Parts: sequence; structure tokens; C-alpha cells
Amino acid sequence: MALPIDLWLIHPETEMCDAFRDRFQDLPRVTVLESRFEDLPPHDCFVTAANAFGIMNAGIDAAVVHFHGEDLMRRIQYRIMDAYLGEQPIGSSFIEPTGNADYPFVAHSPTMRVPGSISGTDKVYAATWASLLAVYQHNVSQVDEKDKIKTVVFPAMGAGFGNVPYREVARQMAVAYQHYLDPPHRMDWDMVIRRQKAIAYDGNRHVVR
Repeated sequence: MALPIDLWLIHPETEMCDAFRDRFQDLPRVTVLESRFEDLPPHDCFVTAANAFGIMNAGIDAAVVHFHGEDLMRRIQYRIMDAYLGEQPIGSSFIEPTGNADYPFVAHSPTMRVPGSISGTDKVYAATWASLLAVYQHNVSQVDEKDKIKTVVFPAMGAGFGNVPYREVARQMAVAYQHYLDPPHRMDWDMVIRRQKAIAYDGNRHVVR
């Protein structure tokens, strides 16, 4: 059973926020904020749409490092070197404390190995799903309620250097959140096929190869 979280979806452009509102409209505990990272109110965990090497010197990652300090990037890189031998796979995510009580965690979640287009792939879904799992695993490991992550902030995963169209970003992220909210009760091929179709198709249109 998934633990409840409040999901904030942020982007500074109205078009992306409208796509979020459309795709997430039937999902619970979602707030869309037309905002930059720098203007966010306090929250528990910010998800970084990262590269596989933890080099956080461009885009929203650079804003995260500017806010929290370069030591955060160094700690993330050390974890990638220690846990992943220097390259964090797409579809993995880990929670890193920031040391700031008002913004206590980031989730480092690569959408790409190196900056470049990921359009036509399921990497937005994979990175979003991995982030939700990392938050879930963090929360089930905490005894004290105050140490759990209750508010998770996602940027538009893959919409920048990844070159994924806004509506497709929102669609894949919404599918990942839907799967988080409704995990399977049995493992069989019917479940797998339904899940894969949800990821790969937008209605009847095959969008992920």
C-alpha cells in the first residue's frame, strides 16, 4: 500500500502547468505551481531531474546547488561513485539530506545519462517512478513521523535538455503517480500488459518505442 504524499508540480511556464493540470486532474493531493525553484515555499523533498553523474551545473539542478551549496553536489557525486561505481542508472533514485530544516531532502533521479534528447522514450516515467519509490522507501524506514517526507516537489522531468514535449512529460509523470497510488495485488502478464500500455500509449497513439 502506497503511503500518502502531497505532490507539487512546478514549472515557470503556463503551457507546462496547463499540461500538468490536464493530466493530473483526477489524481489526489496534487498541486500545480507556476513557479521557479527559487520561489518555492518550504517543502520536504525536491526531485532533481538529473544526469547519471551528478554534475549539477545547468538548468534547475544549478538552481538547487546555488540554493543549498556546492557541498550538496559533492555529496551526491560521492554517493554515485560509492553506490553506483560512478554512473547512476536511469530508473534509480536516492534521497540526500540537505541540512536545511525547511527544505530537508532532495531526490537525485537521472532522466538521462548525459544531456540530450530523451523524446520518444519512457525515461520520464522511469525517473518519476524511481523518485516515488525512493520517497516511499525512505518513509517506511522512518519510525518518527517528523522524519517522513510528506511534500514532494517535481519539476517537469525531461522537458529541458531532454526535449520531451510538455504534454508527454505530464502524461508519463501522471502514469507513474497513478501506478504509485494503485500498486498491483498480484503479479501476472495481464497486469504487466496494462501497465506497459499505460506507459507506451497516449490513448490509441503509440508514443513510446
